[in-house]
Amino acid sequence: QLQVVQSGGGLVQAGGSLRLSCAASGFRFDDYNIGWFRQAPGKEREGVSCLTGYNGDPRYADSVLDRFTITRDNAKNIVYLQMNNLKPEDTSIYYCAAAKAHNYACTLHGLLYTTWGQGTQVTVSS
Repeated sequence: QLQVVQSGGGLVQAGGSLRLSCAASGFRFDDYNIGWFRQAPGKEREGVSCLTGYNGDPRYADSVLDRFTITRDNAKNIVYLQMNNLKPEDTSIYYCAAAKAHNYACTLHGLLYTTWGQGTQVTVSS
């Protein structure tokens, strides 16, 4: 019943921008924490950003701070990840995930996220 469907991604030149979307089905983001993760071939999964459901407060990994912005459209039940000033090291498969919230702040660790999107490729050329 609970699903998240991703869209966006693609190929861009270094310094360019992309926006990823995560659409919820079967639940509202107000009741769940939403996280964005990425995993490149041969590397461990990295938490990129997350949004706390009950108050909308964002968190960011140091590697993307001041470049990425996570936002939420409550009417459409969609969470976005705006990625600016992209770098080749941002190249990865990006995943959106949801975790049931009980008034706790979101985390960039993936353990508590139970519903995962299908992933989308982001490639940044130099």
